[in-house]
Amino acid sequence: MNQRALAIARDIEFGFLDASVNAEQLYNPELIANTTDNTMLWAMKKELARSERFIFSVAFITSSGLAMLKQALYEFPGQGTIITSRYLDFNEPDVFRELLNLDNVEVLVDDGVEEGFHAKGYLFEQADGLTAIVGSSNLTDRALKVNQEWNIRFTALPDGEIVEQLHAAIRRQRQRAQPLTDEWIADYERLRQQRSIIPRHGRVVEATAEGERILPNRMQAEALDALQHVIDEGEKKAVIISATGTGKTILAALAVRNANPARLLFIVHREQILQKALQEFQKVLQADPDDFGLFVGGKKEIDARYVFASYQSLARPETLPGIDPRAFDYIIIDEVHRAGADSYRRLLEHFRPEFLLGLTATPERTDGFNIYELFDYNVPYEIRLHDALRSKMLVPFHYYGVADFEDSRGVIARDDSTLDELLSAERVDYLLEMLRVYGYPRGVKGLMFCSRTREAQLLSEKLNERSLNGCRLRTVALSGADTQAKRDEAVRRLAEGELDYILTVDIFNEGIDIPVLNQIVMLRATESSIIFTQQLGRGLRKAEGKDHLRVIDFIGNYANNYLIPIALTGDNSANKDSLREKIVSSETKGVELGTSSINFDRISQERILTSLAKARLDGKREFKKMIAQLEQRLGQIPCLRDFARFDTVDPFVIGSKYNDYWSLLHSLRFVERGPSPQEARYLKFLSSEILNGLRPHEALLLQKLLTDREITREEFSQLLDDADTAANPEVLSSVERMLTLEFFSTRRRKAPGDIAIIRIKGDVISLDPEFAGLYFAYAASDDRAYTSQSFRAHVDDIVDTSLFLTQAEHSWRGELLVGNRYSRKDVCRLLLWDRNEESTMYGYKVDKATSTCPIFVTYDKHPDVPASTRYLDSFVSPSVMNWYSRSGRTLESNELQPILGGEVALHLFVKKSDAEGTDFFYLGEAESKDPEQTTMRGEGGREHDVVTMNLELDSPVELGLYRYLVDTGVVDADS
Repeated sequence: MNQRALAIARDIEFGFLDASVNAEQLYNPELIANTTDNTMLWAMKKELARSERFIFSVAFITSSGLAMLKQALYEFPGQGTIITSRYLDFNEPDVFRELLNLDNVEVLVDDGVEEGFHAKGYLFEQADGLTAIVGSSNLTDRALKVNQEWNIRFTALPDGEIVEQLHAAIRRQRQRAQPLTDEWIADYERLRQQRSIIPRHGRVVEATAEGERILPNRMQAEALDALQHVIDEGEKKAVIISATGTGKTILAALAVRNANPARLLFIVHREQILQKALQEFQKVLQADPDDFGLFVGGKKEIDARYVFASYQSLARPETLPGIDPRAFDYIIIDEVHRAGADSYRRLLEHFRPEFLLGLTATPERTDGFNIYELFDYNVPYEIRLHDALRSKMLVPFHYYGVADFEDSRGVIARDDSTLDELLSAERVDYLLEMLRVYGYPRGVKGLMFCSRTREAQLLSEKLNERSLNGCRLRTVALSGADTQAKRDEAVRRLAEGELDYILTVDIFNEGIDIPVLNQIVMLRATESSIIFTQQLGRGLRKAEGKDHLRVIDFIGNYANNYLIPIALTGDNSANKDSLREKIVSSETKGVELGTSSINFDRISQERILTSLAKARLDGKREFKKMIAQLEQRLGQIPCLRDFARFDTVDPFVIGSKYNDYWSLLHSLRFVERGPSPQEARYLKFLSSEILNGLRPHEALLLQKLLTDREITREEFSQLLDDADTAANPEVLSSVERMLTLEFFSTRRRKAPGDIAIIRIKGDVISLDPEFAGLYFAYAASDDRAYTSQSFRAHVDDIVDTSLFLTQAEHSWRGELLVGNRYSRKDVCRLLLWDRNEESTMYGYKVDKATSTCPIFVTYDKHPDVPASTRYLDSFVSPSVMNWYSRSGRTLESNELQPILGGEVALHLFVKKSDAEGTDFFYLGEAESKDPEQTTMRGEGGREHDVVTMNLELDSPVELGLYRYLVDTGVVDADS
């Protein structure tokens, strides 16, 4: 029996007979039920990545479901077959067109009208076996990722009876089916029975005897409750942040319906959206049409109960003085982030409403104007883009980051590319091919964002000479120089299907409403994550017949590529490790954005990671901007917990990068006075060692001591028990050694000035007297002007933020979490070692006291690494790594006996390269197998003894991370 057969046999025994059997768990039967990290999407991509052929037999396929697998299908090196049907006429004709457009995929169709075709089976063939996933999931976005589904995955060898049964079932389906052709699709479209679908567009409608009444959806109801609370508190102003496409106009109308003001003034910055806003309010308020008036252009209906006006018309010097400042008791300003302009200021200074409500999707400003201050820092509710996607207020998006065209001279798309390079015939050919692969096959209503106006104009001309999917392309280029009438006409033509694309630079970043927009193409460098999000938001509005947005982003050799994952994931942490993890896992797990997905091809992923390695995210300049932005929001200097609460920069990064947060505030001149030298020493230690929140124990102890000053060991153990975290003696000892600094080397203890946070006398733990003296010298206060320069307040902030980060990112029981990143020092701490031995650990080290051995592997060795230590560690599979001991070791070496004999728990940590810094991905516990003594070549060609063995992981490496680690090419900040 070969190795694969043995592995399958063990996995079958593990899965069906005895879960205690030692198995690789690569082929064991598994229930795939769309839990957090075990979705059908993840499982199918994993199998496609290791298979040579696939056969899908599935009744129902949606465009959005197919889009989720598009990158994996495009990269699949073998042949595939998809058998589907016209059962219940569920599948849209355009889905069949898209299936026909797949390269290397045979598509068969069972008419399935009389005998229902309701199969849901996915077969993946490898060289020496077959894996099948059979169950309840159709190929739809929700079935692949979020619905409660039951699917069983199992693996069998070619001679297994179940393999023959599956192949026989496929043969029967082939006999009934016919090849998919353009002619079949045309007949299907003509004969198909139309299904009755009622689009909701994010609204809840109540039918009454008087007609339909619009009700708030869940998020709108929460926003209205929060707004009413602000009003009940006696506030006169508030601003609501509502992402583009989330129905902020309807939300405003619902707020007005609740308030029932005597008179309303609704102010917008563009005349073109006034009429639409008025219509939305009419639907919600259901008032007499004569109650509504326009104040714009030639219409001056200022005496209506509900007046809808452009700020340009109102702010004219000859107009504004003639309007009573108290004429309106409720005023709403749309897109209020523009309110820093002088014309808006005149309006705000003139009117005296009972309540002023601002609406914006993007409150962040680059001109220094503080929107929050304008509204007395009252932000009752935020509906940000990612929340809206999770709540299904917007259509999901499927993003494809594809490498831009590269010719024999190198990448064409650079920050300094010429027009001739960008518009070469070869690049246009490549653009069309990528639109064919990733785009809709028909019915595209798209925007293309270009890098410059002339590029958009010339590219539009070139595209209009080409065809795509058998149809002549119809595009138009628009710029800021074009009249509003020309823009409106182009939008109308796009919406009505007379155009395929509008090409522009940035005039459609905001203030435009094209709900039918279903495809966005980005042909320029990302200069701002805010602008990227604005452009993405153009296509997320719901519309009839639209179930998702496709985004095709051509990624060239741009310096700012690192902004792409920031914009897509909303990760503003300034933590490169966090961003890197999101990038490498995006293709399999995606992001927490409902049924949206993010996909990068290999080259574009490498370009983004290279850009990230070179980027400066945590410099003082960047931190100053982040602090100032949050200060604007709060009206006071933010504390570390505020950064966590508002999900901005990682508190640990900003709190420890420059010794401590108080020192940073002082150096950036946010506060007049910094900490004393001794205060700074304590704060530096707490910021670097406790703030990270790796476990809650130290922070819980400090929280107690800062109130009661002392505690017994028994009481501390009970405190940990009550907090539902580990409280064994080894953990307590580890915590004590951390806070007395005994965990650190003598040199490290002296670095902060020979300090300690606690002292221990007998069984009593108390604050170190010097630390306590500094802490209690400051009064407890809620006055931020005082606490921003208070040692006591900064210590409290570190402790509170540490506990917040533990709950959000780490293990409350203080355990290592698979997939998280750790330094050698972190590992020594969490494995409960007596001392930090990071400086002498090198590749691995056995700790006999805890019976643990962490193993650290840098997968891509830098060329400067000496040959004698350039070990050839490599993955055999996602569950097995072939690992090398240090050189000069044999099977008899004392150092290796605990590892070979299974006497210690092996913990495997891996990073791609040294460019990633000091942190490693934790892959879990492993077991050593198949040790072998061999040699490796060192300097001068000399052979050195070395021992190799397989490290079998308890659970396979997540596929996206695995592929990232094993891909060739080092992402090096110096390259």
